[in-house]
Amino acid sequence: MKAIGFKKSLPISNTNSFILFDSEKPIATDRDLLVKVEAISVNPVDFKVRQNSAKEIELETPKIIGWDAVGIVEDIGSHVSLFKKGDKIFYAGDLTRPGCNVEYQLVDERIVGLAPKSITSAEAAALPLTALTAWEILFDRIRISADKDKGKGILIIGGAGGVGSIAIQLAKKVAGLTVIATASRTETKQWCKDLGADYVVNHVDLVNEMAQIGIKQVDFILDFVDANSYWDVMAELIKPQGHIASITGSATPIALNKLKNKSVSFSWELMFTRSMFNTEDMIEQHVILNKISELIDKKEIRSTLNQTLKGFTVENLKQAHTMLESGKAIGKIVIEY
Repeated sequence: MKAIGFKKSLPISNTNSFILFDSEKPIATDRDLLVKVEAISVNPVDFKVRQNSAKEIELETPKIIGWDAVGIVEDIGSHVSLFKKGDKIFYAGDLTRPGCNVEYQLVDERIVGLAPKSITSAEAAALPLTALTAWEILFDRIRISADKDKGKGILIIGGAGGVGSIAIQLAKKVAGLTVIATASRTETKQWCKDLGADYVVNHVDLVNEMAQIGIKQVDFILDFVDANSYWDVMAELIKPQGHIASITGSATPIALNKLKNKSVSFSWELMFTRSMFNTEDMIEQHVILNKISELIDKKEIRSTLNQTLKGFTVENLKQAHTMLESGKAIGKIVIEY
């Protein structure tokens, strides 16, 4: 089968930052599905892994990345019970296994959902990783409930990005929260409003921006940009007994003591935790993706696809990474095979 990968961590402009090569078509066993991939999308995790996996060495076998795909189940392992051959599925995959930048991929059925029926493969490919991340951070980490939290305020830092774009919709449509999103450009502000944000504020002077809309503190804050850069601002804007959650990680210690007097909770979210550690509730991602699929088909939320590149080629993968690395991408970029 055709695959695209890399042997060394190189700038995306380098000729060999991605290479096309032939790889053995995998065989489905146990709980794995063999998927004929139809479309993939890119996420920041893609270029971060590409930039850091082979800095000092050259790999003998090219590393295959990519964690967002839509495809058709071509074969199933002996212990598969959730899917059958011919099913159209979508998934984000497992960070510890080869990614989706291939023609055929193996994926554990417990982290796969049935693709929405009402949208295209490209539109569906934009969803899995960001939807799982947004769902988990809202409902598994913070444990927001529409019954007890409806109407409460949530600040989403990085509203126009991939995760922010789906988090705005879930926070508004599923949880019933008052949503404040950050964006600074005219087009990103409009994007957030179109997705359902009640307010859009500029991240540059967040405390004053919040004061101007008459909301000095919120119950929940989601950080999708940089936990340390926004830490003091988040500590000021969070209500007593509120909850802050982040997906960004930190190279230096987080000053948790700044949350103590307000008894504020803090959570990390990594979408790959369940598959990396084979957790007892790993199948929950199958459940979440099916819920997302239902929400899409009921028109309660929409795909965050913003740009489609046609053809599974090195050139298109490089273009997608270049756009993503610019930091100016809005929504999701998809490559359709």
